Amino acid sequence: MKNDWITAIGMMSGTSLDGVDAALIETDGVDVRRLGQSVFVPYVPELRERMRGCFGNRNATNSEHVVADDLTRVHIDAVEMLLAKAGLSSGDIGVIGFHGQTVFHEPASRLTRQIGTPDMLAEKTGIPVVADFRLADVAAGGEGAPLAPVYHAALMKSAGVAVPVAVLNIGGVSNVTWIGADDDLLAFDCGPGNARIDDWMLRHTGNPVDLNGATAASGKADPMVEVNFLKDPYFDRIPPKSLDREDMAAHIDALVAEAKLNVADGAATLANCTVAAIVAGVNHLPVAPKSWFVCGGGRHNDYVMAKLGARLGVPVRSVDELDWDGDAVEAECFGYLAVRHLRNLPLSFPGTTGVSEPCCGGRLYTKKKAA
Repeated sequence: MKNDWITAIGMMSGTSLDGVDAALIETDGVDVRRLGQSVFVPYVPELRERMRGCFGNRNATNSEHVVADDLTRVHIDAVEMLLAKAGLSSGDIGVIGFHGQTVFHEPASRLTRQIGTPDMLAEKTGIPVVADFRLADVAAGGEGAPLAPVYHAALMKSAGVAVPVAVLNIGGVSNVTWIGADDDLLAFDCGPGNARIDDWMLRHTGNPVDLNGATAASGKADPMVEVNFLKDPYFDRIPPKSLDREDMAAHIDALVAEAKLNVADGAATLANCTVAAIVAGVNHLPVAPKSWFVCGGGRHNDYVMAKLGARLGVPVRSVDELDWDGDAVEAECFGYLAVRHLRNLPLSFPGTTGVSEPCCGGRLYTKKKAA
């Protein structure tokens, strides 16, 4: 079995638009050994804004192709940094899992779009690349997201945590993986995660994050904004279900504008909306989790974490307490999924994306052969 293990690099550019995470894992496509090395390469503000300008595009534009290449160059830099940090060469890596940047996600129309140039990444690094992870699931009638549940379950299997347990990822959008007995899985997007908070802070302070939730903690949330926010029909939809980063944006922006909130009160209100969306998701879980473990950038928001613990009424902890790297879990996941592609193992399931049967996915890109 030892020869079945593959060293992979997983890469993630999330809806928070902060930068690229790259992480090393070793896996046979079922079990996983985390190698612990990861890097983060932030986007320069100019690229971030050009990427933001691609959001909502149902079809590619000429300018989007340029953005995709520039985005891929950041991924190439991340691979080189990670290899140097780990003391490895490209020949030591079996595959790269390249998620790209989601710019449009409308599974009801069987359409999801992630930009990036995987063949460029394969060519420049000399490592085979698996990309286009969501396309097959969406084409088969699934939601195309979230894709991390099968990886969350693999990690939890060796963690010895009592089930049912929830793994909550708070990125630009928040999503939950519910893990029950016998590896029973249910997953779905809960609602806005960091995206609305980040956009609010960028607009009002020039800084695209509420560091540690300090601004929200200094404000007072408007409860009526939360009440009206929860009237969105999405919260009554039966999962699996998924969201685009910009879903609900206009609705929330209008509610906050109508409330005429200052910066701190707006941050507190939006943070409470993030929490309320997660708590509302509990109604869709088969059994309430005994504990919640949080990954993604949102776990650094002390205000959000405290509110979650208070409103869920059970322990809410960072996945770092399990000796996971909460900043790298999503990146690691795509290394894991890349190896599952190579092994022809499914990436998504009826309980995670709503697809009718377990669905394989991804496309393999290799460097061009020398002439």
